[in-house]
Amino acid sequence: MAKQIFIGFMREGSTDQLFLKSIIERTFDDIRYECNTDIDIFEIEEIKTSSGLTFVEKVLEASSFGYNNFGMMILCVHSDADNKKLEDTYLARINPALEILSTKKDNEFCKIVVALIPIQETEAWMLADKELLKREIGTEKSDNELQIHRHPECIANPKESIETAIRIAREGLTKKRRKDLTISELYLPIGQALDLEKLEVLSSYQDFKSNIKEAFRKLHLLD
Repeated sequence: MAKQIFIGFMREGSTDQLFLKSIIERTFDDIRYECNTDIDIFEIEEIKTSSGLTFVEKVLEASSFGYNNFGMMILCVHSDADNKKLEDTYLARINPALEILSTKKDNEFCKIVVALIPIQETEAWMLADKELLKREIGTEKSDNELQIHRHPECIANPKESIETAIRIAREGLTKKRRKDLTISELYLPIGQALDLEKLEVLSSYQDFKSNIKEAFRKLHLLD
């Protein structure tokens, strides 16, 4: 009989949940085939935390809520690295949360945490597959013309860069052909269709995958 795995997801931001949730589900699904037993991963539950809390307090609230409400076994925690390094975000946010979580009762909190830390912003991951992005925008203009030619993790404001690409793609179109498009319409289709191999070039995605494998090891599902 396959082992059932329940996963929760705590995120920053408000518009990128559809993109991230899809990427998380697909990545977990890929890695589960490396496990030493059959596992069934239930649909990932997004956990909304209370406003006014610090990051550490939000992690503790999500850990307790998920454990007590649906038997959460793994908590995915999203935090953008902004313009910092991965190590800086771990030191400032993830590690302090893990340290306090380790002091809590095992029968009240989920203590297996998978950090998901896109460098710059979540939108940097959307830029990992630029051909897909251009298809969704509806343009044949080059990466240079759209100003998205740089490595995704080197773009200081990837969300703004995608919005600029949308604007440039529509320059010169007649009013009849020009369709209003916002970045919010791209999160779900790109999250569902993005080739995960394209994300492999990003150090932040490699870190995320490594964290998933470590979580499976803690559950004795991966050697």
